[in-house]
Amino acid sequence: MSVTLSDVTLSQGSFVLERASLDVPDGAYGVVLGAAGSGKTTLLEIVAGIRSPDSGSIIVGGENMTTVPTESRGVGLVYQHSMLFPHLGVAANVAYGAPGTAAVDDAVRRTGIEALLDRGVGALSGGEQQLVALARAIASEPRVLLLDEPFAALDPPRRAAMRRMTRALQRERGITVVHVTHDVAEAALLADVLAVLDAGRVLQHGNAPEVFTHPATARVAQLLGAENVIAGTATTTRDGSVELRANNLVIHALAPDGAMVNGPAHAVIGADEITLSREQRETSARNSFTGQVTATSGAGALIRVEIDVDGTPLVAVVTAGAARELALSAGTMVHLSFKATAVRIC
Repeated sequence: MSVTLSDVTLSQGSFVLERASLDVPDGAYGVVLGAAGSGKTTLLEIVAGIRSPDSGSIIVGGENMTTVPTESRGVGLVYQHSMLFPHLGVAANVAYGAPGTAAVDDAVRRTGIEALLDRGVGALSGGEQQLVALARAIASEPRVLLLDEPFAALDPPRRAAMRRMTRALQRERGITVVHVTHDVAEAALLADVLAVLDAGRVLQHGNAPEVFTHPATARVAQLLGAENVIAGTATTTRDGSVELRANNLVIHALAPDGAMVNGPAHAVIGADEITLSREQRETSARNSFTGQVTATSGAGALIRVEIDVDGTPLVAVVTAGAARELALSAGTMVHLSFKATAVRIC
């Protein structure tokens, strides 16, 4: 069942969800990414029918559901804080709304909560409550599954397992999912369709790889976790490429979609697109600079390297092996390069 929001507005005190539009096709995994207070839960509750918009429409499976009550929408909702029925035990919570015992057994198996079935809700940890809430939503066999930060209370191994389970379930059953999160890595792992929400406004939405690769604005790039968002003045050259001047740097890029860019703009460069070396060497990359490492961080497979390039801070990410080989530490001078194709102008 596809989910479409068209120009949905809702005022709540000083907060306004402003003309929000979103389209999650039938059987797709949609993710709404935004910081705390951006309106993610409000948007989800509008889809569920818990809140009524001031204007706009909610279409589910081609039917206008804007005024249809929650119980008639065929949606399952999992909140960040579980919202279990405190007067019911775990087994009764999972069975609530399920069409039969087979659906309950399947949900219990998928979430791995067999050992919790004889317990009361008050005896559960926060993570256990979250698993029960997820099982309850799955057992109801919804046409649309709505997830509000559903894995936030889980430990990392269980969080990863439940992400895999939910994605597999969605594909297996062809369920349409709308999942809201502040976690960029989670959005990148799960989303077919991605919407970026900020202060009640959908800044960009569409095919997830396209949104990640081509952020429409500097703010979208920041919300998507871009480490290098550099403000400057852009000029389109005679050959159709773009030069962005920022402090004492000139950054070379390709024109976005072949458009002419002149005036204030931002260059977005992925930290993993920057190559580091201790000695200057021949490179085909149009952007080549020398800078001083100001800090390094990370104890795993990847090391984050902060570099001052003539007054402009840049961040690169290298493997732990490369960091050891380059002997990177604060004060080290390095050469860094990146291709014009790695720069997004917005």
